[in-house]
Amino acid sequence: MSTIESIDISKNLGQLIVTGISGTALSLEESEFILKDNIGGVILFAHNFSDPAQLAELINEIQKLRDEFPLYIMTDHESGRVQRFKNQFTHFPSQFELAKLNSPKTIYEVHQMMATELKACGVNVNLSPCCDIWSNPLNKVIGDRSFGTDELSVDKMVSAAIRGLHAGGVLSCAKHFPGHGSTKKDSHIELPYLKTTIEELKKFELVPFNRAIKSKVDFMMMAHIVVDAIDKMNPISLSPSAHNLLREEYRFNGIIITDDLEMGAILEKHTIEEASMLALIAGANLLLYRKCETAKNSLEFLKVKYRERKIDRKLIEFSIQKNLFLKKEKFSGYRPVYIPEISSLMQTSLHKNYHQELIKKLSQAS
Repeated sequence: MSTIESIDISKNLGQLIVTGISGTALSLEESEFILKDNIGGVILFAHNFSDPAQLAELINEIQKLRDEFPLYIMTDHESGRVQRFKNQFTHFPSQFELAKLNSPKTIYEVHQMMATELKACGVNVNLSPCCDIWSNPLNKVIGDRSFGTDELSVDKMVSAAIRGLHAGGVLSCAKHFPGHGSTKKDSHIELPYLKTTIEELKKFELVPFNRAIKSKVDFMMMAHIVVDAIDKMNPISLSPSAHNLLREEYRFNGIIITDDLEMGAILEKHTIEEASMLALIAGANLLLYRKCETAKNSLEFLKVKYRERKIDRKLIEFSIQKNLFLKKEKFSGYRPVYIPEISSLMQTSLHKNYHQELIKKLSQAS
């Protein structure tokens, strides 16, 4: 990674923050926060969306607040039940259903089409694909978000999904490292535990993540689960051992992002502010928050802890450099979305015909 000169920590600490916002337009408080604190990215949910033109207008407004480089504009657009934007977007079946065709080519094409529609509205990061293996049939939090119930089925689809997203012009994120598919608890509500040996982990759960890394995935999302084989005390998202495993053994050189730090799994043992600091110390490069108020409070806490030297300067510099370098590399040709063009790019006749043929193939296969 080449460097970007003269990092001003106080000015750029906000680059490590991805915040949610409250509605379909920015509030004055949200605009001031993004602008004054030089926030790194925004994550968008269903409550931020009414139609593609509104979404593009919102994203254009967000990007007007950028400093040198555009913000990450993220969403969860996996297909199936996890797709934040539906009105005028093509809605494909779940990853699990799509994988029944046993066709990486289909997975590639679907993800390219999804990325094309996201990019048309200004979204530049899709928090997808799920690399989790649905090995526990009682696991509902992952379920059909997974490509399959064994490592080989998931492995061969993950690469196709990532390549498809990239071909459509959107960055990709593998989740939820090192695998959330065999747990019983839902980390949105409580902290799950996974008891396995490191050998079993490497032969099973970690196989699709290794494939994602080899496929040049841009982001890796850390799960809020405790995996005994890696760290008996800390959830993966707050574990230095987990981040070291990813960096040193698996040679992941992209951006490590936390899952939402407002989830119940984190709140069992930590305040959100404490968890934010622990995640940075562990090696996270981006901190994700569903609500703007929480992101704001956490950033103020981090500023204090940085001034008190509770967080190492080199660690912060490294993460800021990684984010700024990726933005410089991927977003240097940024242009605002030209809203009159959007309607011609959404649910095109090509996408509609493809979707119809795909549904027909799936019905014949079942």
